[in-house]
Amino acid sequence: MIHATAVAADHKQNPLTLVYDGAITKNEPGNVNIHPATYRLNGLDIVANVYTPANYDPNQKYPAIVMAHPNGGVKEQVAGLYAQHLAEQGYITIAAEAAYQGGSGGEPRSVDKPQFRIDDIHGAADFITRFPGVDASRLGLFGICGGGGYALAAAKTDKRFKSIATLSMFNSGRVRRNGYADSQLGTVQARLQQASNARAREVAGGEILYSGDANLTDAQIAALPFDLYRQGYEYYWKTHAHPGSTFKYTTSSLLDLMRWDAADQIELINTPLLMIAGSKADSLYMTEDVFAKASGTKDKELFKITGATHIETYWIPEYVEAAMGKLTPFFTRTLVSDRS
Repeated sequence: MIHATAVAADHKQNPLTLVYDGAITKNEPGNVNIHPATYRLNGLDIVANVYTPANYDPNQKYPAIVMAHPNGGVKEQVAGLYAQHLAEQGYITIAAEAAYQGGSGGEPRSVDKPQFRIDDIHGAADFITRFPGVDASRLGLFGICGGGGYALAAAKTDKRFKSIATLSMFNSGRVRRNGYADSQLGTVQARLQQASNARAREVAGGEILYSGDANLTDAQIAALPFDLYRQGYEYYWKTHAHPGSTFKYTTSSLLDLMRWDAADQIELINTPLLMIAGSKADSLYMTEDVFAKASGTKDKELFKITGATHIETYWIPEYVEAAMGKLTPFFTRTLVSDRS
């Protein structure tokens, strides 16, 4: 199936700067509402959007879901889309921006270290479990792309999460180390040396070097070898662009990224696990690898959205609907009923 290019969603046209289809523009009684929030984590200000269900009553008790956004993403993009859809199903959801990224605090900008991203998830759980109306005993976790890999890592040890789901999971450590589709195995040591040099330069007070961002022409984008990167540039730079979103990360972050892997100790996850990915995604190998290694839980499912690529699961209505068709019964089964 061939899909037309998404119509550009202008953040300036939404008072909340949301860039996804069907986004909330204002809070209305009786509907899903959005509550901008700021909280402190490790001395930094973290910005987030909390979505509450229709007819939300803070004196009642609701299950809650923490969202973990893609690498370089912000809460106004796909994380917000799924947070809103899940709030429509009766959950309180939180989409927070990673420390050092988007609207959250931290210098230098665009540091992308696994330990920070994982602690962001713990911190979002800290905040949302104290939000009025949240039943802390019914907390779920949903990670998208890079956020999916970090969500798996957080859930290995944080047993406040009663179930975990991922969409188009991206194992940032494996990709930064081996290249996408393991295409750069021969240059690992050279790239580690570059990262080491970048850190030395930072410590000496020199220029902070960045990787991952480039001002590409349409022709250069079209020539990229992988669907994820071609469609990713379209999504993040054109159709769903947001000023807080960027592909770049400090080159020195690679010292931490390249020695990390989402699959390490994955057997520590002993709670229900749902992993969703597009059947045509060139990133599917990462989900399949981690899913096979997740031996600590017998309650697990891998669901492939027929015909979808990685980025298409972020915005194409039929694929979003297919993902929600699995997420809704999964979280209903694992969070709506009280579990020990």
